[in-house]
Amino acid sequence: MPASKKTITRSLLVTSATMLTLSLTAPAHADGDALPTASPSATPPATMSRVGGSRLGLPGNQVNLADGVPVLPKDVSARSWIIADAESGDVLAAHNAHWRLPPASTLKMLFADTVLPKFPKTTAHKVAASDLAGIGAGSSLVGIKENETYSVHDLWLGVFLRSGNDAVHVLSAMNGGVAGTVADMQQHAEDLQALDTHVVSPDGYDAPGQVSSAYDLTLFARSGLQKKDFREYCSTVRAKFPGATAENAKGRTTRESFEIQNTNRLLTGDSDVGTYQGIAGVKNGNTTNAGATFTGVAERGGKVLLVTVMKPEKEEHNEVYKEAARLLDWGFEAAGKVEPVGELVPPQGVDTSAQPGAKSSATPGSGSSRKPVAASAAAKGRTSGVGVALAVIGGVLVLLAAGVYLVNRRWPGRSRS
Repeated sequence: MPASKKTITRSLLVTSATMLTLSLTAPAHADGDALPTASPSATPPATMSRVGGSRLGLPGNQVNLADGVPVLPKDVSARSWIIADAESGDVLAAHNAHWRLPPASTLKMLFADTVLPKFPKTTAHKVAASDLAGIGAGSSLVGIKENETYSVHDLWLGVFLRSGNDAVHVLSAMNGGVAGTVADMQQHAEDLQALDTHVVSPDGYDAPGQVSSAYDLTLFARSGLQKKDFREYCSTVRAKFPGATAENAKGRTTRESFEIQNTNRLLTGDSDVGTYQGIAGVKNGNTTNAGATFTGVAERGGKVLLVTVMKPEKEEHNEVYKEAARLLDWGFEAAGKVEPVGELVPPQGVDTSAQPGAKSSATPGSGSSRKPVAASAAAKGRTSGVGVALAVIGGVLVLLAAGVYLVNRRWPGRSRS
């Protein structure tokens, strides 16, 4: 896109984001562990996007059942879900994959994929009052304090582990402000061909008109997982976070830290859900309008799968994780046996003609980029998904060898920032 056109587009997006931000008046919960508020039943639209394949635009379950292919789990109540191969991009099965729904904090994957490469993790930032302005009522917070200094590394831990909207707002301020960050995110979503997504708030807080889809959220995860820092943060179970500065009895200034733990229950486990074998991230969410949402990545036997689940209708505790686990189990059993129903498209301008991938069911003009293009992925600084499996598997093997889930675990793998 020419520079002048990008400037105009970003200006329009900033203006739109500013106006929509001012309309945030309804209270919303942001990623607590409480059950989502019940909402009236709804049905998917008859016509949805066909990006990735015509079947992905159809309502209901989409799967190619055949001899040797296991049947889909029957106890999945989510309004929308998708299960895909992280490296090839094959969509193994889906349900209302392009239904545009509120994303909650799974939208933070797009925020991280957009903003994370912009600042070295050692960069220090002193928080001003204006950095914390506009955080929605009831938001999940990591506990950032005004006039305290945090490293970018600290802030990203707050985003990924505690889904801290305060950390998102501080990083957005560093990036030029919320409205500009929203515009950057929207542009990046379009570059990724995530065309179901409309960004209003960078943290995923409920906002009028803010939507994404299971398909788009999976694209965000796949893109983010190409980055070493993204993989490290989304797989960290627990970490130390800086507290407030205080003066002790001797008049010396001290700053204690406190422990934060990842809210992804397939990573940490809970009373009614265990740690999922081979889990490696990515992000969970829960707001009043969105209900519970989750995107995860896991590895078994050299196969890496991505799953996204949006708004289970069952109101059981941790239901979104239970349904994600059932779909992952199915995916690992079905992988190599089931014919794909579509594909995760690569970013705009990426040549995937030589890459292994889906037996393309994508419709011409639907957003698929399986034909050669002039610009290469390397030239544009973009990636198509190849390499995700190697990076994820490398980390999982380290964890399995250790026999435990480590604090601040670090995965070997190529960095694609």
